[in-house]
Amino acid sequence: MKICLAALLLPLLSSLLFSAERPNVVVILTDDQGWGDLSINGNKNLSTPHIDSLAKEGVQFDRFYVCAVCSPTRAEFLTGRYHARSGVYSTSAGGERMDLDEVTIADTFKAAGYATGAFGKWHNGMQYPYHPNGRGFEEYYGFASGHWGDYFSPPLERNGKIVQGEGFIVDDLTSKAMEFIEENKDKPFFAYLPYNTPHSPMQVPDVFWDRFKDKELVMHNREREKENYTHLRSALAMCENIDWNVGRLLGKLDELGIADNTIVVYFHDNGPNGVRWNGDMKGRKGSTDEGGLRTAMHIRWPDQIEAGKVIEPIGAAIDLHPTLADLAGIPTVNKMQLDGRSLKPLLLEDDPEWNNRILINNWRDKISARNQRYRLGNDGNLYDIKRDPGQRRDVSEERPNIKKRLQAAIDRFKENAMKGYGEDDRPFVIAHPDYKYTQIPARDGVGHGAILRSNRYPNCSYFLNWVNEKDTITWDAEVGASGKYKVEIEYACPEADVGSSIELSFNGASLKGKVTEAHDPPARGGENDRHPRQESYVKDFKTMELGVIELEKGEGQLTLSALDMPGSQVMEFRLIMLTRVEG
Repeated sequence: MKICLAALLLPLLSSLLFSAERPNVVVILTDDQGWGDLSINGNKNLSTPHIDSLAKEGVQFDRFYVCAVCSPTRAEFLTGRYHARSGVYSTSAGGERMDLDEVTIADTFKAAGYATGAFGKWHNGMQYPYHPNGRGFEEYYGFASGHWGDYFSPPLERNGKIVQGEGFIVDDLTSKAMEFIEENKDKPFFAYLPYNTPHSPMQVPDVFWDRFKDKELVMHNREREKENYTHLRSALAMCENIDWNVGRLLGKLDELGIADNTIVVYFHDNGPNGVRWNGDMKGRKGSTDEGGLRTAMHIRWPDQIEAGKVIEPIGAAIDLHPTLADLAGIPTVNKMQLDGRSLKPLLLEDDPEWNNRILINNWRDKISARNQRYRLGNDGNLYDIKRDPGQRRDVSEERPNIKKRLQAAIDRFKENAMKGYGEDDRPFVIAHPDYKYTQIPARDGVGHGAILRSNRYPNCSYFLNWVNEKDTITWDAEVGASGKYKVEIEYACPEADVGSSIELSFNGASLKGKVTEAHDPPARGGENDRHPRQESYVKDFKTMELGVIELEKGEGQLTLSALDMPGSQVMEFRLIMLTRVEG
């Protein structure tokens, strides 16, 4: 009896011991929020007490750097490597995908027995195995695209299956993350919350907008004449909504009694997405100057990290994979060359040994280099950031040797990290053997003939103006496994144009169907905008089941075509969904 009881208790005791030894990890990444969008950094236009508390109760980095735009930063955080090495060179249409030989921070924590979940904007590949479920995250809720067109109860996905969101998107993502945390409170977990605000479209609940719509602003950008007040006020309102949600999440950790042994990380993916106060720095999103790259970076771990410390040595997104693994006492399973280094000595030691370093920042052909004091800008000028944080004075003639060293680092980066940068012959993987669902969106397709995209930014767009019977939509694709797949299409079509016959084909396999039901919703989304958007408006598309297609493994061109068109158009198109049919 004693032996049986011990056998029953041993797994439980092992689980308790394991969870006690390993800290939980929560990483919050915001989208298009600037360093200056926090009250702790001096901005009196808004109040962010919960985000500020992470710095006051933990540490904050004085100078922490990310990339100029979103998908590269996400890739660098996930891999610990410069994004140029990983196949990421764009923010849409496949260029945001990390190569499949890259190993992510979720892979590392999953291998160590952690429960892993991501909740939000992924932006590093939609189709499995580029999908978060293929990159180490057991649970995923959110959207995989680069931006989304509606923030109030939009269509999202849960582990590949399309579902309806519940309320304002950041509130919803936080609620789902809190559910994941509660479900896994008795074992170590790694939760990643890549929020999608304050990225446009500029949408936020009334309770936050009402605080700012008529507010007098006292802090301004160095180019105040370029400020757009509806955009600016929207962004500030969205930042206060983020802060409220961070407060909800921190409260959940307290409620569950796990806050002391939970590492919470907070940072942004690039500089601000508009002209607003940002500490007098030069540049914003898209720039490789300080204002486009510097982010707030707070880490709280009450059990281990001394509260209120400000870390002066520079750090970067590439450091977070090795740092968090090191803090958790687990090995990274990434055997490739890491560009980041563990920041653990800076976080836990009073007087650590720390060698100076050079960080490289690139976005396409814009490249700059930063050491502890100086930045060599993309403009070729050298700036003393300690004395001239606004990058107003070129000191190249005074410090030629420093400029030479930084330029040499850039040259090495171009030669080593940027080999093949932007060259991409990777097909879109569909029908993978290890995953039930494949989303094939208009975003990743090519419209031929008169077919138009609903917006020049492919993310969250759809195809329209399919007015010629011979026009097609195609995708360069690779079927991962032979088999049968149910095909569903999201479409819109007015009553007068119902009746077109369509065909989906791939390497000799084909499936034919007919548009038999009218569905003509208006373009919408603007009703929730606080500031006019640049991105596509959205529609509530209807789902049509086309049937079952049998696909053979291999590469080819997936084609959606029309066989006849009795009306003035075939249809408007948003998405194909493939679902593996068992048996």
